[in-house]
Parts: sequence; structure tokens; C-alpha cells
Amino acid sequence: MITVTIYKDQLGHYKGFQTNGHAGSAEYGKDIICAAVSMLIINTINSMDSLLHEPFSCKENEKSGMIQLDFKQIPSEGSRILMDAMVLGLNEVKHQYGKKYILLKFEEV
Repeated sequence: MITVTIYKDQLGHYKGFQTNGHAGSAEYGKDIICAAVSMLIINTINSMDSLLHEPFSCKENEKSGMIQLDFKQIPSEGSRILMDAMVLGLNEVKHQYGKKYILLKFEEV
């Protein structure tokens, strides 16, 4: 199962997110759920970096499926929109393929 935890502060500003795990819906290289989630997350990170130059730190571990992004400041309006779009896409994947493959959580930090 892929677990995606979205971190927000008390005012609702995004602080970052972390993913862990793999969907396990098919063999490695043929898992469309893992591919969809990876594309949403990596495209969001790349867009915030390349298009918006948002300051953040990011680390990953492909084997465990971990990607962690931490904003260095309150994200720009553009990054907020990209994060909202990522969450929308992740929810759609969850609704299309079922809760046994992806868990989306929100935590206040």
C-alpha cells in the first residue's frame, strides 16, 4: 500500500508531504497505480522546482517508495495550487482503484 501524508500547519498552509510504500497491484514495472501516484508526485515536485523555483528540501528512497518534501517557507500561491492538484489526483486514483492500494492522510504540524 502507498501511504501519502500531507502536512499542514494550524492555518492550513502546506508544510510538505511524505510517501511510503508501493501499491502492489501488479508486478514491478507493470503496476499502473504506482505509476500514476509516482507521476503525480514527481510532476508536482518538478513543477514547483523548475517553474516556480520554490525553496524546499526533498529526499527519496526508490526501494521503499519514500519521497519526502519539506517546504522551507510558506509555499507560494502557485505551489499551493500544484499541491491542491496533486491531492485531487491522488484522491481520484484512490476512488478509481480502491482504498487497499493508497491511503491519503492529513496531519497538522
